[in-house]
Amino acid sequence: MAATTSSSMSASTFTLIFSTILLVVLTLAPSCVSAAALTTLVEPHERSCFYAWVDAAGEKVGFYFAVQSGGHFDIDYTVHDPDNKLIIDGQKERQLDIIFTGNTIGEYTFCFENTMSTLADKLIDFDITVESEPRLDLPIQPSKLLKEHSAPLEEMIGNLQDKLTQVGRTQRYFRVRENRNFDTVQSTQSKIFWYSVVESVTMLGVSAAQVYIVRALFEKGSTKRYRV
Repeated sequence: MAATTSSSMSASTFTLIFSTILLVVLTLAPSCVSAAALTTLVEPHERSCFYAWVDAAGEKVGFYFAVQSGGHFDIDYTVHDPDNKLIIDGQKERQLDIIFTGNTIGEYTFCFENTMSTLADKLIDFDITVESEPRLDLPIQPSKLLKEHSAPLEEMIGNLQDKLTQVGRTQRYFRVRENRNFDTVQSTQSKIFWYSVVESVTMLGVSAAQVYIVRALFEKGSTKRYRV
C-alpha cells in the first residue's frame, strides 16, 4: 500500500515538473509566431512598403492596419507575394484586418500609398504576423501520461495567445475611434468658429450699411429748397 502511494506521488510530482518545463518552453519558443507591430507616417505622394518572410508554404499571414490621423483617415494599400503577384489591394480604406494563406515561400510585400492626398500626412498603426503553428518536438519520447497532460496545456497556451492578440487589437481599435472622434470634435469647433466670424462680419457690414443709408437720407432731406 505504501509502495503504491509513493509511486502515485512520484508520478504526480514528475507530471507537475514536466508541465512546468513545457509551459516555459512553449512560452519562450520563438518559432511559433513572428510578428511586427509598428507605426509609420506616410507623407503626401509617398509609397511606404514593409516586408515579411514566409518559411513554408501554407503558413497563415495576418495583416492589420488602421489610419490614426490625417485627412479623411483613409489610405491605399497593396499586398504582393514573392513572385510580385497581387494578393489583395484596396483604396481609401480606413481599417483592415485579414488573414490569408502564404502559398509561396519567400518575402511578402505590404505597401501603403498616400498618392491621393496633397497636404495631409497619414499616421498608420499596422501589424503583420506569420503563424506556422508548429508542435513542440521533445528530445525524449513522453509517455502516454505526459501526452495526456501536455496536449491540454499546449492548447491552453494557444488560446491564451489568441485572447491576448484580440485584446491588443481591441485596444488599437478604440484608439483609432478616439483619434477619429477627437478629429471630428476639432473639425466641428473650427466650423463653429469660422461661422461665428462670418456671422459677426456680416452683422457689422449690415449695421454699417444701415448707418450709411440713414445718413444719406437725412443729408438729402436737409439740402432740399422749397418755394413759397
